[in-house]
Amino acid sequence: MKLLCSQKDLSQAINTVQRAVSQRTTMPILKGILLETSGDKLKLIGNDLELGIETYVDAQTIEEGSVIIDSKLFGEIVRKLPESYIHIESDEQNNITIKCEHSEFTLKGHSPVEYPQLPELDEGLLYDIEPQKLKDMIRQTVFAISQDETKPLLMGELFEIQGNSMSLVALDGYRLAISTSTIENTIGDISVIIPGKALMEINRTISGEEESMSMSFTQKHALFKLGSTRIITRLLEGEFINYKQIIPKDNSLVVTSSRRELQDSIERASLLAREGRNNLIKFSITDGLMIITSNSEVGNVYEEVNVTLEGGNLEIAFNSRYLLDSLKVLESEEMNMYFSSSVSPCVIKPADNPGYTYMLLPVRISSGS
Repeated sequence: MKLLCSQKDLSQAINTVQRAVSQRTTMPILKGILLETSGDKLKLIGNDLELGIETYVDAQTIEEGSVIIDSKLFGEIVRKLPESYIHIESDEQNNITIKCEHSEFTLKGHSPVEYPQLPELDEGLLYDIEPQKLKDMIRQTVFAISQDETKPLLMGELFEIQGNSMSLVALDGYRLAISTSTIENTIGDISVIIPGKALMEINRTISGEEESMSMSFTQKHALFKLGSTRIITRLLEGEFINYKQIIPKDNSLVVTSSRRELQDSIERASLLAREGRNNLIKFSITDGLMIITSNSEVGNVYEEVNVTLEGGNLEIAFNSRYLLDSLKVLESEEMNMYFSSSVSPCVIKPADNPGYTYMLLPVRISSGS
């Protein structure tokens, strides 16, 4: 293999595919990146058997070929080279020479023969979506994914397309986040569970400048295609919780408030809440006022927020971190909180986005707390 390519383009491509390279694998070959010439392109692939990322950079191919090169070392070398053109060459023993201006490295590579191939997906059946729309949906839900490895299905998100409606759903047993948007569906309905890791990498890959993105699904894999980059992930197998059944239908109390004002008050209250148990903050809701308090060994905090109230008074407590996670992604001037009792879930919705729902379980407190 012998080629010439831009240092800047190659460095960006390495950064992209490295996200699918695991340094903890027991298979040394998976710690590497596959380099393969493809006409006037250089193809790079990272693959940890669960997530695979493939991307291309423009290159002047002098001699066709392929090789596996250590991901971490290759990335560090290319990042530190001058912003110029890089000459890469490999021989029959998979030794790799990297030259750029006055710098030259020689590394031992590996044969690509045993490198696992990425699954083939039918790219004739693609859903098209605006990249920024998907990025927003991931950002509004991915924080509610479970980190409990004993519940593997909850470490992913339910991805549903029904008619022209597309939803991402995440829950961890304490909270539930749902983001729904529209999509042009000419293929059919789907319901799959995508690993949280894959969604976070998709989120990082979308820069916000892309005009289009497409998706394809099989029973075991999902493909996300963005420009010259393809992200392929293995799907989680099993049946996701019927989330629609756990969302309260009857809410006797509705609070409307400024999202910014409430977020600022909770952030101040959480300064002391995090010194106690469960990041506990308490709400005392009366007509026109929400009083937020937190007591810990280091002190007490008292906050007032003006609200509009429909219904009776209520006292309820929450984990402040879980509340803040949702408020930070609402991006709405005004928000609504729906309650039915002090031990029932609270449902939060931005006033100007009916497609987003966040549900949070309260923390039970004794009457004397």
